[in-house]
Amino acid sequence: MKNTTAKKAMLTGSILTVMGAALLAGTSPISAADVTYSRLMNPEPRNWLMNHGDYNAHRYSSLDRINKANVKNLRFAFSVAIGQKAGNENLLATPLVDDGFMYMTDAWGVVYKIDVRSGTSGPIVWKMDPAQAKIDRNRGAALWNNLVISVTSHDGRVIATDKETGQVVWDKNLHDKTDMSLNAAPLALRDSIIIGASGGDAGVRNWLVALDGKTGNELWRLYSVPAPGEPGHETWKDKNNAWQTGGGAFYVTGSYDPATNTTFWGSGNPSPKYDSSYRPGDNLYTNSALAIDAATGKLRWFHQYTPNDTMDFDESGSHILIDTKVNGEDRKLVTRAGRNGFHYRFDRGSGQFIGATQFAAKVTWTKGIDQKTGKPVDYDPNKDLQTYAEPIAKILNGEKSSFCPGVPGGNNFWSAAYSRQTKLLYIPELQGCTSAVRDQTRHVRGSFDGGAFFYDERVTSSLVVLDPSTGEIKQRKNMPYGNSSGALATAGGLIFTALLDGTIMALDDQTLEELWSINVGTGVNAAPIAYEVDGKQYIAIATGLTRNQVGRLANSPETRGLAKHATMLFVFGL
Repeated sequence: MKNTTAKKAMLTGSILTVMGAALLAGTSPISAADVTYSRLMNPEPRNWLMNHGDYNAHRYSSLDRINKANVKNLRFAFSVAIGQKAGNENLLATPLVDDGFMYMTDAWGVVYKIDVRSGTSGPIVWKMDPAQAKIDRNRGAALWNNLVISVTSHDGRVIATDKETGQVVWDKNLHDKTDMSLNAAPLALRDSIIIGASGGDAGVRNWLVALDGKTGNELWRLYSVPAPGEPGHETWKDKNNAWQTGGGAFYVTGSYDPATNTTFWGSGNPSPKYDSSYRPGDNLYTNSALAIDAATGKLRWFHQYTPNDTMDFDESGSHILIDTKVNGEDRKLVTRAGRNGFHYRFDRGSGQFIGATQFAAKVTWTKGIDQKTGKPVDYDPNKDLQTYAEPIAKILNGEKSSFCPGVPGGNNFWSAAYSRQTKLLYIPELQGCTSAVRDQTRHVRGSFDGGAFFYDERVTSSLVVLDPSTGEIKQRKNMPYGNSSGALATAGGLIFTALLDGTIMALDDQTLEELWSINVGTGVNAAPIAYEVDGKQYIAIATGLTRNQVGRLANSPETRGLAKHATMLFVFGL
């Protein structure tokens, strides 16, 4: 808290909220079991205990009470107003559910404990308000033993809250740069909590840290941009000390392999994002898949997707762990549907590149991916500035130029889902090319862009079905609006997803036929989940668009009356 008085006030408010919610619910709050490491490794189907649903980042629910046969009967169950202290709020968080109680965060870093046991309403049990200075993006919390671990964006704090009382147990300030922020949901492991820093586009050199779950004390720190003397620093060949403002943000939660104690995270673009001439060289370890020893923070292997990026092609999005057969051989994979328009497969033990497939409908920035190296075919290791295909060469020549996929991607922070039933990946793909222009006067801390980008056309989307064992595209379903919600696969044979215009839908996981949909009147850029209480299954999703998503919807004029910032949590059931 900012001071002792503020902390006492907050805690008093939390206690009052607990009492009030108990009266509203007509019952007393009950204690739930701790969310132990054993439970995190084997999450119960009825619950949703972590951001991606499990350590593999599958975003899959083995619940099947809502299925192809009855999903047409899915109805609104209840909603909860979240935040709503300002007119431009958003919700990006994935709700967590533990035995009838939901944990949700808003753009102010406020944590809500919501009683969802009745299935007809969601009274708030307590709120932990960290007194965050201003709103930002917040993608959710983590459950660890008896704690809810949350972050506070621009304040740069990590807070552990007792999940029964709403009282703060520890509060760790990680704010080391003016423009750094914390946006990704924490990743809870056996004894530690991994936190990713953001703010790369503002000129922040980003990092991952591991904190002791009991105390919040720092255990290790790994920077995405190496300092002088560290391996990889030689790939920053400029005279501007660009490594100090080099970017490489972590704004989507990583995955984890307990068998090898390895955590996998994607890093963001180098900064300034549209002017690679300011930072010649490959700019390691930005735009990369990073395999990290969770005990020490040491880098085990990496793969850089787009060296010397000048298109803002972050690869911070989810890296999904899949055990499958490749060419008849059992393989343990880490996979990524990239912002740059390609889906990649690696051996997750060695980092060996296995293959890449274009999943984006249109790619013009490169002529393809080298199937031996995993690098773009037009990458030249002897060049300090990568021109790639013609559209990018024009940008480096100072011209405004259009390329596909556009700056938003491909696939970005909105996560794909892997169905353990069909053994297929379901990838939400944003469609729409953008133009960019370099501006070498825009190298200013806080707005370290090095240029600007522009939408060339209406932003739409598709859902792409891909076989991770072969890399083959099986199906594609085009949709009229952008998708930054992500996907949820279920054992009921369904794929749930949502669009920027407020449409939430369920698709057949075999045919992609739309079996159910509803428009809630406000845009969605948060992920759906499934959970169960007393034998009844529910689907939950949050609404309220970020500024970026509002921009992506702006060139669809028929949506002008949409309540873009209505921050609500919607729950549906049979």
